[in-house]
Amino acid sequence: MTQVAARGRHAGAPINRRAIPPAATESKWALEDGHEVRRIDWPGIGIEGKASPRGSILFLPGRGDCYEKYLETLEEWHRDGWRVTASDWRGQAGSGRLGKDAYTGHIDDFSIWTDDLAFLWRTWVKEVPGPHVIAGHSMGGHLIMRALVDGKLDQEVDAKAVFLSAPMLGMQGPPVPFFLQHFAAKLMTWIGAPTRQAWKWSEKPGELPKDRINLLTHDPDRYADEQFWRDTRPELVMGPASWRWVERAYASCRALDAPGAMERVEVPVLIASTANDKLVSHDANVRAVERLPNGRMFELGANAHHEVLRETDSVRASVMDAVASFLDEVAPPQ
Repeated sequence: MTQVAARGRHAGAPINRRAIPPAATESKWALEDGHEVRRIDWPGIGIEGKASPRGSILFLPGRGDCYEKYLETLEEWHRDGWRVTASDWRGQAGSGRLGKDAYTGHIDDFSIWTDDLAFLWRTWVKEVPGPHVIAGHSMGGHLIMRALVDGKLDQEVDAKAVFLSAPMLGMQGPPVPFFLQHFAAKLMTWIGAPTRQAWKWSEKPGELPKDRINLLTHDPDRYADEQFWRDTRPELVMGPASWRWVERAYASCRALDAPGAMERVEVPVLIASTANDKLVSHDANVRAVERLPNGRMFELGANAHHEVLRETDSVRASVMDAVASFLDEVAPPQ
């Protein structure tokens, strides 16, 4: 396991996290079956106005997430000279719903998302200059790893580098064997509608649960950005996952744990993970880096909750510096 160190980066003008940046353009792209999902793009000219981007980054958010929460990070990559795209997942944010209501996060199987990712990746790499980098947070990181393990990001359109922010390569849960946790989730899909919510939400739909901040970030202002975007764009509001999502998440994590699965992923992968994570398993992320042939770890502790890209200034700067150093090494400009 290689530890990645941070390095200094340029200081740009302040970024307004509650407005679409002037250089960014929102649009939609159609999945293979015609379902439309939102995307947002930066041209990648950087703060110095360079005509040629130093490469391209595709970013995928986590469960219940929206790209609006990561405008600061995406804008910083743009200022560093990258051409940047971020996208919704099918059934999340402003890209529809797959369950029985407007708020529950549901999926019949994670392969739906990894197939979507493979199609979008093949489409995107033909549009943008290399080197090509794929990045994701939490569930987004999990789905990227599943697509890599399953060979859906094939050699023809292989990424030069992968960055995963607190990826859901394992889940926090009770101190019982993982297969028993999976069985319990299966049972819950058998005894009731698999589309029903797996945990209690706020009493008021659209309002974030009390104390949720203590799971995500130490920065109250960045945390409040999410409520701002939910109020501004109500279509972004999503609550708990369905029991089918939970059961399929356990199944997908077990697929990643299979002998030889991660060992065949040869692309350089940087994982930023915090030992203080209460949502995903930090231990699973550490094991993943040990198994990946070209795995790197940037490890955080008590100073970081789950959303490491939305933490306090000093913490997120250290993560962004580590990503920049990693990309300069493994995906230099062509």
